[in-house]
Amino acid sequence: MRAVGYGHGRADDSPACLMDLQVPEPEPGPADLLVQVEAVGVNPVDAKVRRRELPPMGEWRVLGWDCAGTVLATGAEVRGFAAGDRVWYAGALNRPGCNSERHVVDHRLVGHRPPAWTPLQAAALPLTAITAWELLFDRLRLQRGASAHANQTLLVVGAAGGVGSILVQLAQRLTGLTVVGTASRPASRSWLRDFGVEHVIDHHQPLVAQVASLDLPPVHAAISLTHTAEHFPSLVELLAPQGALALIDDPDPSTINVLALKRKSLSLHWELMFTRSLFQTSDMAEQGRILQQVSELASAGSVRTTLQTCLGPIDAAHLQRAHAVMEAGSGIGKLVLAGWG
Repeated sequence: MRAVGYGHGRADDSPACLMDLQVPEPEPGPADLLVQVEAVGVNPVDAKVRRRELPPMGEWRVLGWDCAGTVLATGAEVRGFAAGDRVWYAGALNRPGCNSERHVVDHRLVGHRPPAWTPLQAAALPLTAITAWELLFDRLRLQRGASAHANQTLLVVGAAGGVGSILVQLAQRLTGLTVVGTASRPASRSWLRDFGVEHVIDHHQPLVAQVASLDLPPVHAAISLTHTAEHFPSLVELLAPQGALALIDDPDPSTINVLALKRKSLSLHWELMFTRSLFQTSDMAEQGRILQQVSELASAGSVRTTLQTCLGPIDAAHLQRAHAVMEAGSGIGKLVLAGWG
């Protein structure tokens, strides 16, 4: 079976270490689906694992945690899925990724993808949609409904990236929050406005003055998706007393003064969408339910795919390019690959 990954003897941790491979066919367990992979998305976690994890001698590490595909077979314990179902999922960090022709995944992490969407459109969304949903409703514990948080503002730093692009849609469709997103380039600002974000500010300029000039309701929640250490003092200043800050990046702990949160009784929340699968939590199936709800929103036209670019078929050369583009840090939306070269 064809796959893309890297081995113990890699020369470095750059995208060039990714290679076209022939690997054994995966064997689904009782709770697993066997999926024919049709399209995959690329995320920062792919580069983080590639740089940090060296597989044992003689073994390969296959990356990829965004998949759209079709179910080929189901394990004996699986309910709710059958061969032929078109699905989407992010999967689990402690299992092989989906950059392979066929892939096994725990069915509790899987949803039926929007029927009218192509594999390309669907592969852009699972990991970021789960991350965004968990940030809003599990970590910050925001309430759903048009009247929920109607007199509050949500500030999203780095809103034009993969997570931000779906997060602003979910926040606007499912809550009454006033959403402010940050973006620095004309293309990324236009991207956000196309998703209906009315208030867009520049994260390369002072945040406090820009937010103040908008004359909006108090900022009760802030979500920092990138460069948290750089923006932390401004976010603390902007947040209303008893507000909440959530983040997904990996700032150096020495650059974050958590004591600055105390005077306002601000809370700090981390989000890692792999937590449920890593620890086999009792609510692990919530990720499958999240994807089902996002699929329904997509089918109703309430959310759109965040696909920005298809870089070509799934092979080492195109994944190398995707990693390089992603690590350059100037991307908008999501990069996706589809089919096998």
